Amino acid sequence: MKNVNSTLLRLMQLTALQLLLAVLFMGVSWATDVSAQELLDRRISLIVRDQNIKTVLQSIEKAANVKFSYSPQIVRSKQLVSMRVQNSTLKEVLEKLLVPLKVNFSISGEQIILARTTEQAISIQAGEAVEDAGAPAERTITGVVSDEKGEGLPGVSVVVKGSPRGAVTDASGTYRLTIPDGAQTLVFSFVGYTSQEVAVTGQSTLSVQLKPDVKSINEVVVIGYGSLNRKEVTSAVTHLSSSDLLRVGSNSPLMAIQGKVAGLSVTNTASGDPNSTPSIQLRGVSSRSAGLGPLFVINGIPGGNLDNINQNEIESIDVLKGGAASAIYGTRGSNGVIVITTKKGSSESRIFYDGYTSFDYITNKLKLLNRDEFLANKRGVDLGGNTDWTKAVSRSPAFAQKHTLQFSGGNGQTNYFTSVDYRKAEGIDLRSSKQEYGGRVNINHTSANNLYALTFTAAPRYTKTNLADYSGFNYASTLNPTQPVYDTDGKYAYVNTGFFANNPVERARNVVSGQEVKYLDINGSFKLNILQNLSTLITLGEVTSSFRNENFSPSTLTTVINGTKRNTASQSLDENDQKSFEWTGNYALEVQKHAIKLLGGYSYQYFTSSGFNASNENFPSDVLTYNSLGTGLWNLQQGVNNVGSYRNNSKLAAFFGRVNYDYDQKYYMSASLRREGSSKFGYDNKWGNFPAASVGWRITQEKFAQGTSWLNELKLRADYGVTGNQDFGNYLSLDTYGGYGYYLYNNTSYQVWGPSQNTNYNLRWEKAINFNVGVDFDLFKNSRLTGSLNYYVRTNKDLLGSYAVPNPPNVQGSTFANVGTMKNSGLEIQLNVAVVNNKDFSYNINFAGATNSNKFVAFSSEAYKGQTFIDVVGMPAPGSPGNAQRLQEGTRIGSFYMLKSAGVDETGALLVYNKNGDVIQANKANNDDRQFVGNGLPTFTGGLTNNLRYKKWDLTVFLRGTFGYRIFNTYAFYLGTPATQQNINTLTSAYDGSKYSKLTSPATYSSLSDYFMEPGSFVKIDNVTLSYTQPVTSKFLRSARIYVTTRNLKTFTKYTGGDPDLVQINGLYPGVNNTLNYFPSTTQLLLGLQVTF
Repeated sequence: MKNVNSTLLRLMQLTALQLLLAVLFMGVSWATDVSAQELLDRRISLIVRDQNIKTVLQSIEKAANVKFSYSPQIVRSKQLVSMRVQNSTLKEVLEKLLVPLKVNFSISGEQIILARTTEQAISIQAGEAVEDAGAPAERTITGVVSDEKGEGLPGVSVVVKGSPRGAVTDASGTYRLTIPDGAQTLVFSFVGYTSQEVAVTGQSTLSVQLKPDVKSINEVVVIGYGSLNRKEVTSAVTHLSSSDLLRVGSNSPLMAIQGKVAGLSVTNTASGDPNSTPSIQLRGVSSRSAGLGPLFVINGIPGGNLDNINQNEIESIDVLKGGAASAIYGTRGSNGVIVITTKKGSSESRIFYDGYTSFDYITNKLKLLNRDEFLANKRGVDLGGNTDWTKAVSRSPAFAQKHTLQFSGGNGQTNYFTSVDYRKAEGIDLRSSKQEYGGRVNINHTSANNLYALTFTAAPRYTKTNLADYSGFNYASTLNPTQPVYDTDGKYAYVNTGFFANNPVERARNVVSGQEVKYLDINGSFKLNILQNLSTLITLGEVTSSFRNENFSPSTLTTVINGTKRNTASQSLDENDQKSFEWTGNYALEVQKHAIKLLGGYSYQYFTSSGFNASNENFPSDVLTYNSLGTGLWNLQQGVNNVGSYRNNSKLAAFFGRVNYDYDQKYYMSASLRREGSSKFGYDNKWGNFPAASVGWRITQEKFAQGTSWLNELKLRADYGVTGNQDFGNYLSLDTYGGYGYYLYNNTSYQVWGPSQNTNYNLRWEKAINFNVGVDFDLFKNSRLTGSLNYYVRTNKDLLGSYAVPNPPNVQGSTFANVGTMKNSGLEIQLNVAVVNNKDFSYNINFAGATNSNKFVAFSSEAYKGQTFIDVVGMPAPGSPGNAQRLQEGTRIGSFYMLKSAGVDETGALLVYNKNGDVIQANKANNDDRQFVGNGLPTFTGGLTNNLRYKKWDLTVFLRGTFGYRIFNTYAFYLGTPATQQNINTLTSAYDGSKYSKLTSPATYSSLSDYFMEPGSFVKIDNVTLSYTQPVTSKFLRSARIYVTTRNLKTFTKYTGGDPDLVQINGLYPGVNNTLNYFPSTTQLLLGLQVTF
C-alpha cells in the first residue's frame, strides 16, 4: 500500500506542478492577432456552381482556415453564386465574391467581418422592406453592440421579435431602429456569438454586450442512429476528433486513443508484434463467458470491422459510455459502443500524403544471467558456447514503414474521398511480419433541390502475415547461456535440456506459421427528405473477412530428427460475413420554445461463419510445405482423414424508437426503446426489451446564472438504460450432435457421434442495468477550462457460463446458462485546459482519469444454485503450484488467493501462515491455509496530454499511468530464485542479494504465495511527438509537415518483472500471467512526413 501511495504521491506532485505552470502561463498570456495582410495573402482554389452564398463562405472558411462573422440579413441563403478560382489570394476571392453583392469586409484577428456598404449599414429593415407607412405610433431606439472586450461589433443583426423590422450595426457597432411604440423585444444575433433577447419599454437607447458562442456546446457528437450538438447530449459520451489521436505505428487505430477516454482501457501485451490486437474494455469487466469488448459502429454499420481502418481515414471517434446512449443497440450495448466516422470529401480538392518509418527497440527486458554469471553460480554444465539467447531470437530494431495517399474533392452536391495505404512491418522476434494493402472510397451526393442524398463506401484490404512464436522468448529466458545456437558442423544445435527442449532460433527460422487475410466492407445509404423536417434513411452494408491459416514444420528440425521423424503441415480457412439492413425515419418540430426530435427504425443483421481445416504428416518432401496435404502418409496409416469443416449462422432483428425533447434549450429529455430478437436465444426468450431515459439541465440558461461572467456552460444530466450482451456462440440453446473421435471395428475406423451439449430453451441475453449522473462545464474567458465528470453504476445480471449439473438426467455434466451477477461503479473525469492561446504560442492540457470498483455479487440464480466461489488461473508446471486467484461472491475480481508469506527461514525455505496464524514451511501447507492476499485490478487509470505550439512547431507529450493494484511476478516465481532447477538459466534476481535470492530451498519452489507479489502501479512517458509544419504558397503545394514520435519512452515503476504493461489488466483475471510465454515491450522511434497538395 505504501508503494501505491508513493506512486500516487509522485503523480499528484507532477500534476500539481503542471497546474501551477498552467496558472502562471494563464496569468501572462496575451492575445496577438494575425496580420491582416498575411491573412489576405493566403491562397486558395475553389470551384462552385449555383451554390448559396452561405455554403460558399463555409467552403472558403475550410480552404483558408478563417472564420466569417456576419448578420443573417447580409447573407441571403437563397442567393446563388458561381465562381472558379485557382491558387488566388483570399483578398482576390473575397472581392470577386462580395463586391457584386454590395458587401464589404474587414479583418479582426483571423475573423473576417462582413457588413453592408456604408449607406446601407443602419436602418435596413429585414427583407429590405421600407417601414410600413400605416403603422401606429413609433419611436426610434439606438445603441451600441459590443463584444466581450467592450469593442463595437459591426454587422450585428437587430430584429424586433415577431416582426420583419430590423437593422444591422455599422462599423462602430452602432445601430438605429424604428420600432412600434410600447413594450417590444429586440433580438441581437451575430455569427460566432450567442443570440440575446432584450425587452424594451420606453427607453430610447439600449446597448448590449454579446458573449462568444461556446464552441464546446456546439460540437457535433455522433450517437446511435444520429448526431446531436454537445449541448443536447444527456448521456455519458466522449468525443474525439482526428487531431486528438496519438501518432503511433500500431496494428490498430484504437491504440491512438489509449489513455484518452476516461474509463476506456486499451491494452496490448505484445506491442512489438505487428499482428497483435489490443484488448478493449469499457467501465470494467462485464461478463464471465460472453464477449467483453464494446460494439463498433463504423459509418453507421453496427459490427464494423476495426481491423479494416487506416488511422488517417478517421474523422472522429465517439465513445458511448452511458446506458441511455448505448441502449439503442440493445443486445450488443452492454460493453459500451464506439462509433467511428471516416472522412468525407468537400468542395475543396485536396491530395494528402502521409508516410513514416518506425524502429522498435526492446526495452524493460528481463535481466538474465550471462555465461560467466551462470557458471560462477554453478547453474549447470559448460557446453562451450556464449549465447545471449534473448538477443539471438530477436530483431532490434524491428523496422516498419507505412504510406497513405488520399484524394478528396467535389462540389456542393457531390464529394468524394479516396484513400490507399501500404504497410510493411517486422516484429521484434525473428519470424513475425505483416504486409498489407488497403483502400477506402467514400462518395456522397445530394440532389440540387435537397430532395435526396446518397452515400457509398467500399473498403478492401489484403494482408499477408507471418505469425510470431510467443514461446521463443520463453525458451530464450530458460536456456543455458553456454549452449551454442549451432553445433560444430554449422547446423542448428539440438537442445534437449531445460524447461522446454527446443532451439528457438531454429524454430523461428524454419517453422512456417502464417495467415492470408482478406477484408471487404461495403455499405451505402439513401436518404429521402420528404419534408423539411421529415426524412427517411435506408442503409445497407456487408462486412466480410477471410482468414487462411498455413502451418508447416519441416523434417529437418532437430526435434523432428530426434523425435517423431515426421514433417507436419496444416491449412484452415475461416470466413465470416455480416449483412445489415437499417431503416430509420426522423422527424423534427420546433414550436416557440419547444423542440422535439423523433426517431423510429428497423434493423436486421444476418451473420454467417464457415470454414474447413485439414492436416497431415510424413510428407515425402519439404519443398511443397503446406501445399500438398494429400501426399502425406500419416492419415492413411492411421485410418483417419484429419479433415473438418463447419458452418453456422445467426440473426438479429429489432424495432427501435427514440424521442428527444428540449424546452428553451434549457431542459432536455431523451427516451428510447429497442425491442430485439436473436436466433441465439432459447425458444422461450427470443425477444427482449431495452428501455432507456435521460434528462439534462443547462443551468447557464437560467437567469440567475447568466450574470456569472466566468461560467460559460454548466449542464447537469442523468441517464438510465438497460442493455444486453449476446456475444456468445450459436446454437448453445439447442440439441446438437458432434463427433466423439473414432472407433476401430473390423480394422475400420468409424466416426462416433452423440449429443454434444444439454439443451437450454431458457437461454437469453446477459442484462446490464446502467445508471449514470454527470456534469459538463465550460469555464472562464475563451473556454479556458472545459470538461465533464461522471459517476456510474452498472449491474450485470444473468451472466452466461457453463454450470455443473447432475448427469443423469442430463446427457452432459454442464449446461450453458444465465447465472450470476456482477457490479461495477466508478468516477470519471475529463478535463481540457487552454493554458495559453496566442498567435505564436499555445499550450493545452487534457486529462482523462477513472476509478473502478468491482464486486462479483452472485454465482446463483433462481434456476441454478451454484457454488459461492471458484478457484481460477491455474499456474503451469514445473511442480503443482495450483490456482493463483479466487472468484468469490462479494469480492472484487482479480483477488489473489494463495499462501501468505511469513519470510524465509535459515534453510532458504519459504515460510507462510497457516489457517490458525502459525508460521510453517510452505511445502507443509495445504489448500485450507490459503487466503486473500491482494488484488490485480487497478483502482485508478489516467492519461495526461500536453500540447504545445510555438509558431510552426508542435510538441505533444503524453503521460499514462495505472495505479492501485498488485502483480504476481510469474517470471520471478519460476526463474528468479536459486531454487530453480539445474541447467536452467535464471534472472539476476536469484543472485543479486534481493529477497528472491534468499529462496534457496527446492522444497518450497512451487509454493504459491504473496512473496512474489509486487506493486504494479506505473507512470509512463508514453508518447512524445515533435513536428514542424511549413505552409507553402505554391500553385501545386499547400503545406508540408515533418514529425518525430517516440512511444513508450520511459516507465516509472517498482515492478521488477519487466514492463507492467505486459501483464493484462482487462478481463476476469487481471494482474497475473499464467504462462511463461513472454514478448518484450519496445520503445518505438517513428519518423514521418505529411504533404498536402
